[in-house]
Amino acid sequence: MTYQLAHRRYTLPFRKPVRTAHGLWAERQGVIVRLEDEAGAIGYGEVAPISSFGTETLAEAEAALAALGDRIEPEWISQISPQLACTRHGLSEALVAAQALPAAPATGTDYLAVAALLPAGRAAIPAADEKAAAGFRDFKWKVGVGDIGDELSLLDDLLGKLPDGARLRLDANGAWDRRQAERWLDRCADRPIEYVEQPIAADVRGADDLLLGLAHDYPTPLALDESLVRDGDIDRWLDAGWPGIWIVKPTLLADPAVAIGKLAQRRMPVVFSSALETALGARTALQHAFTWPGEKRALGFGVWPLFVDRTFDGPAAAPFIRAEDLARLPSGETLWSALS
Repeated sequence: MTYQLAHRRYTLPFRKPVRTAHGLWAERQGVIVRLEDEAGAIGYGEVAPISSFGTETLAEAEAALAALGDRIEPEWISQISPQLACTRHGLSEALVAAQALPAAPATGTDYLAVAALLPAGRAAIPAADEKAAAGFRDFKWKVGVGDIGDELSLLDDLLGKLPDGARLRLDANGAWDRRQAERWLDRCADRPIEYVEQPIAADVRGADDLLLGLAHDYPTPLALDESLVRDGDIDRWLDAGWPGIWIVKPTLLADPAVAIGKLAQRRMPVVFSSALETALGARTALQHAFTWPGEKRALGFGVWPLFVDRTFDGPAAAPFIRAEDLARLPSGETLWSALS
């Protein structure tokens, strides 16, 4: 069957710029794709690359969509280059929706815990107070943004503000070199840190060996994030015997069901995380989280409200996301119309 293809770019300013080790991020850009079959069935998908993570660029995604033309066959999607994983993901998402294929059943979980996202620097301390009062017990702090000495000195202050039994994750976004990572991991060794996320950038020379060495040398678990941008990265790290946590952003994977299935088969510890996508991509990503058969860890989806235009937001940040919340998210048609 032939499908009619259309696509619209979005540029959505954030309510507040997102500050990470990659710099200040002021807006989210991506593409909503629309597929319509010969009988009039319609499906929508989201192409949401993050080139600073190692995905294709938005321009590359749009060029690939333009090259497909306005009519495509379903088998063309699987033939798109693995280097265009986000593009394949969005088209596959739209195809599944157009074909009205049933979602995988949930694994007996009605709700999942969510980690509160704390801002970089000293602003994390009052933010932690606010989030704890709202009921959060899992927290994620962006580090590697300011001076390392200042951040290390803030760690104990932040830990002291968290309620009893709370869990703190540190996300460096690959900001550290080996010596800086070792300095942080020395500090974390006798503190209640759940894990340290991506201490070394995925694209530095010898990154894989550095990450594996740090993971084996220190007691605090490490997590891969930017190192898991493409589906093939999961195969590579499985072969390498990665001993830590796997941060999975389904929106960035060409075929998340297959990649996540491999992790489930090996019983790997997985944390599902947002790619700061719109509600359309968030629904699909969260469906993967709710059908995950392994241990349920707090989700990295505590990011909304995120956009100035709240039409595009995923579920509002709360200590838990319920499965029924996904049905309340705006439809693909709603977002498509908002871009017209």
